[in-house]
Amino acid sequence: MSSYTSLRAAILVVSTTAARDPSTDAADATLRDVFKKDGGGRWLVTETKIVSDVVSQIQHQIMLWTDTADPVNVIVTTGGTGFAVTDQTPEAVTPLLHKSAPGLVHGMLAASLSVTPFAVMSRPVAGVRNKTVILTLPGSPKGARENLEAVIKTLAHACTLAAGGDSRVLHSGGVERLEKEAGINSETGSSESVLSQHPHHHSHHHSHHHHQHGHNRGHGGPVRHSKGEETPKSNDPNLGPSRRHRSSPYPMLSVDDALTLLLEHTPEPKPVAAQVNEKLLGLVLAEHITAKEDVPAFRASIVDGYAVVAPKDGNLKGVFPVAAVSHASPGEVDTLEEGTVARITTGAPLPPGATAVIMVEDTVLKSKTDDGMEEKEVEILADGVREGDNVREVGSDIRKDTVILERGEQISAVGGEIGLLASVGVSEVQVYRRPVVGILSTGDELVQHDRPGELRHGEVRDTNRPMLLSAVKNWGFEAVDLGIASDKPGTLEETLRDALRQVDLVISTGGVSMGELDLLKPTIERSLGGTIHFGRVAMKPGKPTTFATVTVKNNTGQREKKVIFALPGNPASALVTFHLFVLPALHKMSGVSPPGLAKVPVVLSHDVYLDKVRPEYHRATVSVGPDGLLYAASTGGQRSSKVGSLHQANALLCLPSGVEPMRKGTKVEALLMGNLRADA
Repeated sequence: MSSYTSLRAAILVVSTTAARDPSTDAADATLRDVFKKDGGGRWLVTETKIVSDVVSQIQHQIMLWTDTADPVNVIVTTGGTGFAVTDQTPEAVTPLLHKSAPGLVHGMLAASLSVTPFAVMSRPVAGVRNKTVILTLPGSPKGARENLEAVIKTLAHACTLAAGGDSRVLHSGGVERLEKEAGINSETGSSESVLSQHPHHHSHHHSHHHHQHGHNRGHGGPVRHSKGEETPKSNDPNLGPSRRHRSSPYPMLSVDDALTLLLEHTPEPKPVAAQVNEKLLGLVLAEHITAKEDVPAFRASIVDGYAVVAPKDGNLKGVFPVAAVSHASPGEVDTLEEGTVARITTGAPLPPGATAVIMVEDTVLKSKTDDGMEEKEVEILADGVREGDNVREVGSDIRKDTVILERGEQISAVGGEIGLLASVGVSEVQVYRRPVVGILSTGDELVQHDRPGELRHGEVRDTNRPMLLSAVKNWGFEAVDLGIASDKPGTLEETLRDALRQVDLVISTGGVSMGELDLLKPTIERSLGGTIHFGRVAMKPGKPTTFATVTVKNNTGQREKKVIFALPGNPASALVTFHLFVLPALHKMSGVSPPGLAKVPVVLSHDVYLDKVRPEYHRATVSVGPDGLLYAASTGGQRSSKVGSLHQANALLCLPSGVEPMRKGTKVEALLMGNLRADA
């Protein structure tokens, strides 16, 4: 029978961002989940509070929970433990502690260090105030989860002692009894926590900064089917189907964690020189661009009218001879004398000596030349004329040597940036090269989509390759058709090796599940020596989505990193995961920021049922309603094999998991894949 009674926990979220908008916080739900799932049924989370990164606010809330006749047993804070100027949680908590607990700190840091070397950037503290144990956790839900999981099974014992428990009674039976009651593996001396869930060779990046309150949910650990020193985790095809894994050895990542790994390991963009012409459209500048000359390069008129020499008193009323004509076309113009005017057109250079321009609307024709073809005299009706009126001065639009476009700016399809570059005489710029993408389908069951004749039993038309080739080209990238590879290890390896010589990024579909013929992951890891950064994502559709990198030699003998995305074989899954994962990688490789689809709020046009287990990216049509709001309607059945759900879809609704449907009129976020539609 356990020596521990029910224990109470309180969670303190330290984040100025979350204090302003509590909906941005995801750490509370994550920590409650750890107490529930890993706490052995001993914990009740009684309260959560959110405070800003202010020492006095942090201390005030902690003392409300500890300096009372009925204190909580443990307080876990999340956020403010990093090196940022605003990170002050350790400074707030340390003066409150009556006893320090360096062992708990060591356990938390050891857990994080087994995941990422950046854990050294966290500054946790732990200890006891009165009868309450206090722990400070990182701000990212993932980091907070890992730290709490590392100590949760010893925490009950610490809290019981801190609350006044009899140590003789608690320690009777020795360490073995304590470990057994806490659910700790006595052979390893550690609980089944994050320490055992993350093999050291498989790196997972996460931030410990307190502002990063995403929707991370953490993930369970991989089941090792090989000796610890063996790096690959995929099936070994040589062992036969009877020796394959019965469940995936890859940890299930949240979408946010997968995107973090993706952007961390995707190669940086490469600058190249490019001519200023229409081929620049969509490219991103790799340098600041400065003007080579003034715009305009001469004093020019901004109206049709008459160039004049403005008198000091501003009074130009009277009749004046027309001494010259200045058009926008190049040419020499005589100096304008006071008391005469020169007819001038918009954009034309002012004659030497002219100081202002009078609009033609402020004049009256008084006489013509003898042939009647030209103006001889005009009457000016203007009063209060000042020097510079209706004159565009040299460099008034753009000054020579000023920055006109900055590194990282994208040349838009509208063409304004190209016009700007042309106006200042820039003929060549440094831009980030667009990656070349190869599209490969895998599977012996696949046949060309346009093959004539009926399908034989078991044959499937290749839908994914033409679909993804179109999607890649639609987003402005060069696509290479790599054909269909059979489900044979040697054939697949050779196909991928050849592809990596041609392209920067390979998209394959199929062969990423758990069957004996699903060979993508083993080929990447065992044959190509690549690294699989993630192999499962907690989402619907697209759970087996795989992201990997392979280092190869290029044509000059230099080693460079290439990217492989192994997407699920079902068409809907392939298209969703292309937009959710492949597109951000392509954007990073080409310098586009922020990477990925634009996210907008939409209103549901009808009830939408949720998946009970996984968050879903639901294909939908988004249109602009008569009230100016964006409305989303489902494209129908969302089964991943259902090709019809792709028809007319221009967005992915970001839906949480849940039992109850989301009702009509609910606001949700949507990722836009295409142009908005006008409401019929």
